[in-house]
Amino acid sequence: MVPGMGGRSVTRVLARNQLLGVSPEEFLVLSAEAYREEYRLSARVADYLVGHRQTLVQENQPFEERLERLGVRWSVITDAGFPEMIEQFDVQSPAMVFMYGNLKLLSAKTFCVLSSRNASFDQLNEIESLAEAGVLQGEVLVTGHDRPEYQRSAVVPLRWGAPRILCLDRGLFQVLGDDLKNEAFRAARLWRYEFDPSTDLVISPFRPESGFIGVNNQVRDRLVASLSHRLTFVNVRPGGNMEKLARTAEKAGRQVTVV
Repeated sequence: MVPGMGGRSVTRVLARNQLLGVSPEEFLVLSAEAYREEYRLSARVADYLVGHRQTLVQENQPFEERLERLGVRWSVITDAGFPEMIEQFDVQSPAMVFMYGNLKLLSAKTFCVLSSRNASFDQLNEIESLAEAGVLQGEVLVTGHDRPEYQRSAVVPLRWGAPRILCLDRGLFQVLGDDLKNEAFRAARLWRYEFDPSTDLVISPFRPESGFIGVNNQVRDRLVASLSHRLTFVNVRPGGNMEKLARTAEKAGRQVTVV
């Protein structure tokens, strides 16, 4: 929960502490110079750790208890419970995730239907059709929540009472509400008013209260791709993010189709 400290910085700290046998208590009393030089943390993060070392754990304890009470799990890439699909995709995939809902879906056969922005009416219909075909053959859809290209696929499992994995470009509380009961977007609420954690799984690589910033959509897209065994691409813009994800997925040994 330190501002400016992302999943990869957390992973680097944990790996170094494990290697050297440094306890959390010992880590929290280091100097700003040690944080910068030994852990390669930014000056902003180092100064924050030094300035808040007396209250950092106490201030975050109520927030941690809130997440546990709601059933939110969080994991970094060094944890045994970190989703293997993410770790195996490529080195740029998120190194820390917050998860809420049906964790059994992480071991299911998954697929996604991806598209560059500004898909046409016919392409949106194609996305919906491809999503329905995958759901009806028993696969679990991995998708997002806040673009037309994602929303057209995200409502399909709701119609059939099937599970889905939603990947977010912001924090859990920003999308599902403070009690994590809201459906992720308006069209989905026509089929189910409240989010069902016993059926679906929501994953976010961002802090639960974080809003959206410009680069989050690319992180979200990579998370969707990394969690999918089978990837179908519609409307791939040459040189764009979707083309890069298709090539990365091929290198990772995933089944890739471009419509």
